[in-house]
Amino acid sequence: MGTRLANKVAVITGGCSGIGLATARRFAEEGARVVIGDIDKLTGERIADELDGGFVEVDVTDQAQVDGLFAAAKNIYGSVDIAFNNAGISPPEDDSILTTELDSWRRVQEVNLTSVYLFCKAALPYMIDQQSGSIINTASFVAVMGAATSQISYTASKGGVLSMSRELGVQFARQGIRVNAICPGPVNTPLLQELFAKDAERAARRLVHIPVGRFAEPEEIANAVLFLASDESSFITASQFMVDGGISGAYVTPL
Repeated sequence: MGTRLANKVAVITGGCSGIGLATARRFAEEGARVVIGDIDKLTGERIADELDGGFVEVDVTDQAQVDGLFAAAKNIYGSVDIAFNNAGISPPEDDSILTTELDSWRRVQEVNLTSVYLFCKAALPYMIDQQSGSIINTASFVAVMGAATSQISYTASKGGVLSMSRELGVQFARQGIRVNAICPGPVNTPLLQELFAKDAERAARRLVHIPVGRFAEPEEIANAVLFLASDESSFITASQFMVDGGISGAYVTPL
């Protein structure tokens, strides 16, 4: 076991699959006490047992439940040192602005953006008291460039996550708190697999834009999150941390 997060308490949302699960495991490997917040109680409790950590069933759009998650982490383990706000959705009905209905728009905004607001709002008082902490919010490469395949509410929500992270990173820097947004490219997660299994052409359009020629693995994103959570990134705040296989740096992609 490593020691990069020794004696740290980390709260992770969306920790039952994909990037969140890979990060929970990576944090635990480096000595953190991990508390997972997710709606999947059965899987969450199993993973918490695996990692010798905690699990709280939580709807990330419900302020009282979010507050309860961080209170539980503090009460059980004594601090809140790291918050990885990773829960998110990308439903197929979120498409072109011409076809995406208002209810679909609002649902994506609630889960992807409002939840980050709620989690930061809940985590910050503990970190202010400690005068230390690291918050990592999951944005996306689409927060800095237009998506080739339209997903209007998802794209807008991730842009909001990026802007919010910058503002909080600046606001709380002198209180020892760092806030950064990680911007993954397309990742080989159940969410992406489900989306592209229904539309192979859509998957192919995504893949052609990635200079490295493949989707990321969740563990690759988890390693980047670990860096931002650890003291190794002590001079990094209010940043957009691109882990996108070169997408944002490419004008054209070689065949």
